[in-house]
Amino acid sequence: MSKIAKLFKGSSSSGSSSSSKSKHSRSRGGPSPQEAIHKLRETEEMLTKKQDYLEKRIEQELAIARKNGTNNKRAALQALKRKKRLEQQLTQIDGTLSTIEFQREALENSHTNTEVLKNMGFAAKAMKRVHENMDIGKIDDLMQDITEQQDVAREISDAISGPFGETFDEDELLAELEELEQEELEGNMKRMGGLPSVPSSKLPSARPSSHRATTKKRVEDEDDMRTLASWAT
Repeated sequence: MSKIAKLFKGSSSSGSSSSSKSKHSRSRGGPSPQEAIHKLRETEEMLTKKQDYLEKRIEQELAIARKNGTNNKRAALQALKRKKRLEQQLTQIDGTLSTIEFQREALENSHTNTEVLKNMGFAAKAMKRVHENMDIGKIDDLMQDITEQQDVAREISDAISGPFGETFDEDELLAELEELEQEELEGNMKRMGGLPSVPSSKLPSARPSSHRATTKKRVEDEDDMRTLASWAT
């Protein structure tokens, strides 16, 4: 290969490397998400102000067209043409604002997701560092020791709270107490001469008195009917 070819080859390779470095530096020196969001907000504010200005201009041109509608048709037509152009600009700004708003929201969501993933990565690394010094086998042994010590403590508590001395059957004691109460009751009955006798004669019933009251009322009703009949005749 000639020296001239080598020279051109070297210059081309150096140029490509310098261009790649410039691209890399531009990619590294690009705006941050916060800066891009701030710029988009500024653009939205500027276009919003432009909207307000165009709406006022449209109202002014419409007023001119109404004022010169009968006296000066040429001026009225020119005002309507300007109004149409202003309305076209307003429509374009509406579309631009929608695009910028969509881009800003997408950038904000991407930035939020990036921050969330970054924090989750930090948390995962911290958890990994905490678990590095933990041995599952040692944890199992520790839990087994804790369970055994709890059982020992429960046995000690049961032993301390248990009754001392002789123990008796509570059912037997209750049966004996019931026998004593029965004997005492029978003794009291004997001292009182036994149970009182039940009368053998039948007690008079209260039914005849009610029957007499019913008969008396029927007689009074018949007397009243006879009195009414004598008045009627």
